[in-house]
Amino acid sequence: MTDHVVCRLDEIPAGASKRVSINGRAIAIFNVDGTLSAIGDRCPHEGASLCLGRVTGVVRADGPGNYRLEREGELVRCPWHGWEFDLKTGKSYCDPTRLKVRTFDVQVKPGETLAEGPYTIDVFDVAVRDEYVVVSL
Repeated sequence: MTDHVVCRLDEIPAGASKRVSINGRAIAIFNVDGTLSAIGDRCPHEGASLCLGRVTGVVRADGPGNYRLEREGELVRCPWHGWEFDLKTGKSYCDPTRLKVRTFDVQVKPGETLAEGPYTIDVFDVAVRDEYVVVSL
């Protein structure tokens, strides 16, 4: 797997999403209460951008008027037709055995670790103030 630095962490605040492109592949990154998830940005139904979808949960009901929200913040709903996908597994909520979107590993790394490498050159002191979002393909 190859790591790709896609943005600073502060570019995706809690509750937000960001669409990035890596090697021509569109990826949607979601920040749900500080937890990052990355999925393919194309809904398999008709190609809508999932990055524009609403992050939600599952409504369950035991009877009329007796409902509750479960798995809050774990699903994204396609903005065109409402198809829902699990942000961790990519599986469709309505048909998890047949439909899914690709998921990607996503992590946050301090900037100073991204400057390390096998090469030696003249070194200068540099301060790293931000953290960056890194997606692995």
